Amino acid sequence: MGYEIRAIDAQVVKELLEGDDAGRPPRVSTEREGAPLRCCLTRAGAGERVALLSYAPLRRWAAERGVDPGAYDEQGPIFVHAGGCPGAGSDGWPAGHESHRMLRAYAADGHILGGRYLAAGEDPDTALREVFEDPETAVVHVRAIEFGCFHFEVRRG
Repeated sequence: MGYEIRAIDAQVVKELLEGDDAGRPPRVSTEREGAPLRCCLTRAGAGERVALLSYAPLRRWAAERGVDPGAYDEQGPIFVHAGGCPGAGSDGWPAGHESHRMLRAYAADGHILGGRYLAAGEDPDTALREVFEDPETAVVHVRAIEFGCFHFEVRRG
């Protein structure tokens, strides 16, 4: 079974830079420490302009499908390039995401099905295959353990 790892789409990034999912303008700064960018799934280089903004990944996914995520709708902080971005450069598990992660599974109606802990060094392909073994799993959000923030989305391929 295949899957597709998805960074935040360039059109969505453009919309978020005009006003984020919390209705606020982004906070733009010049990077010094390698902020994790959700637009290309890399880390910002020194001197790059990045924007910190609020993003509601499930809300946007559910809107594409005409479903209501209800109480599972949440928003949180992410970093994106403040200007143009080449997007994700790879189809596989992104480099730099080898730390502990949580794979949060959602059904086609936008309701949460559960989660699976992915330990540092564990094979993400095996973990994703396990999560997608549940036929109800429509999308998986990969999140940080330490802060809970959204990293990227995984859809059935």
